[in-house]
Amino acid sequence: MSNYIITSDTTCDLPDKYITKNHIDIIPLYYKLGETIYGDEENLDPSEFYNKMRHGQMPTTMGCNPETAREHFCKILDRGYDIIHISFSSALSSSFNTVSVVVNELQEEYPERNIIVVDSKCASLGEGLLVYKAVCNRQNGMSINDNAKWLEDNKLHVCHQFTVDDLHHLHRGGRVSKKAAIIGTVINVKPVLHVDDEGALVPLCNVRGRKKSLNTLIDNMAASIEGYDNDAVFISHGDCLKDAEYVAEQVKKRFGIENIMINFVSPTVGAHSGPGTLALFYMGENR
Repeated sequence: MSNYIITSDTTCDLPDKYITKNHIDIIPLYYKLGETIYGDEENLDPSEFYNKMRHGQMPTTMGCNPETAREHFCKILDRGYDIIHISFSSALSSSFNTVSVVVNELQEEYPERNIIVVDSKCASLGEGLLVYKAVCNRQNGMSINDNAKWLEDNKLHVCHQFTVDDLHHLHRGGRVSKKAAIIGTVINVKPVLHVDDEGALVPLCNVRGRKKSLNTLIDNMAASIEGYDNDAVFISHGDCLKDAEYVAEQVKKRFGIENIMINFVSPTVGAHSGPGTLALFYMGENR
């Protein structure tokens, strides 16, 4: 193992096996359903989480706890390792700012250690794709400073294309008006959105029907992928695995990419996008 550890948030949505295999340390972000706060030792199975949402329970979300972040970082620093932390987009969460404050304090306590925080400007497996690239760079012998520079230089080439099945969750998050949510639901409109260069969710277009929305994600990928070597494409979903598998098959057919990672959208992100969210992530010319 190299002399630095890569850390990230639960919102990177990488599978547990991948996280364990690559020694990635994950800082928890929190969500609340009913009177219970989840995120540390207690967590809901993703399918159970989305099932609760389907039956009308509406979660709320919170950023990371500074003391928890501090504990995670100190354990790594005390073992003699430096740290690159790849954070959930600062446009979507306070966690980047929280971690930055913690790291500034720790840098004074551990002046011999190098601690770098990267605002991914990404969400879900978009953030996860950036973590994956950082892991590949580390495996190829890249130093911590060169890796951090690569991440900063390339993070805005991590493209996010996603659609949701229920407009009412976007309304709750202020992304569409109540009127648009009601009318869109009646006429079966499915929005296609992306994450812009500021790391915020932005609508791209509306299409009629679920299958059309899934195909639009792939069409948009075709428009921006040329010239970029995608050794891996990531897909996250809000408990709609069959749709994720459909998109994966289309990506394989159209682009010849075989290395495709599929995983759930984590509750912290899924609380705002809802069941049926389907997101596609890859490297491209622009977002």
